[in-house]
Amino acid sequence: MPSKQNSIQIYVIIALTAVLLILAVRLLLLHRELQEVKKELAPEDVEEIVEEKSIAGELTIIVDDFGYRNDEVSDGFLSLGANLTFAVIPGHEHSRSFAKKAFEKGYEVIVHMPMESHVSSSGEEEFVLNTDMTSSEIESRMEKVIAHLPQAVGMNNHQGSKATGNKRVMNVVGSVLKKYKKYFVDSRTTPESIAGSMMMSLGVHTANRDVFLDNEADPYLINKQLDQLISIAQHKGSAIGVGHARPMTLQVLQKRIPELEKAGFQFKFVSSLYK
Repeated sequence: MPSKQNSIQIYVIIALTAVLLILAVRLLLLHRELQEVKKELAPEDVEEIVEEKSIAGELTIIVDDFGYRNDEVSDGFLSLGANLTFAVIPGHEHSRSFAKKAFEKGYEVIVHMPMESHVSSSGEEEFVLNTDMTSSEIESRMEKVIAHLPQAVGMNNHQGSKATGNKRVMNVVGSVLKKYKKYFVDSRTTPESIAGSMMMSLGVHTANRDVFLDNEADPYLINKQLDQLISIAQHKGSAIGVGHARPMTLQVLQKRIPELEKAGFQFKFVSSLYK
């Protein structure tokens, strides 16, 4: 006859075996339930759920002032790879060639439209929009710039603290943009700007700049402004930053873009805001 100790060991083995069998059955049932749920969800639904959980925020960065240069800085921006929107000033030596290169490399191109400022300035005389122009003159210049940069899908203002506060000027600008199905981003160079509200009233897709990234050519300050943009995106879901085609801005973006993508941030073209 088996000893008392052997009997206890047998009972323990039987009990453990029973527990393992119960766990195995439960795991099998759970697996079947998961398979059923997976069948009910279309593949695109599963991808959406995974994507939503992994996105930390959407960053839209516009880089202004292309057209002046054709060098390692402009080439460096073209090598960043992220979905960035490049704003090209019309009428400069490299405006058309840069717009073409940027478009061919898959970047979004917009017109960086010169507009009258309260501060005296010069340049882009063929294209700048002044408040003392007739509506026909403004319309003609808008048509001219759209033909000059055919790759552009939208527009933002270069300077323009005076022009963006003028209802008539913005009405003409918006009417032409609507005609050609192009959007407008208000760079907000003045708190008195009515550009955004005017575009909305005309049915033109529009957005406002949230943060200027590089008012100072200092990597520390540019990083600080970029952090502010990130904070807004985390709270609102998305944010628009405006920088310029400058060496220090390029340096910061070269370092931060891969880090931000790894952290779950997505870089979006301006046009994606309206799709």
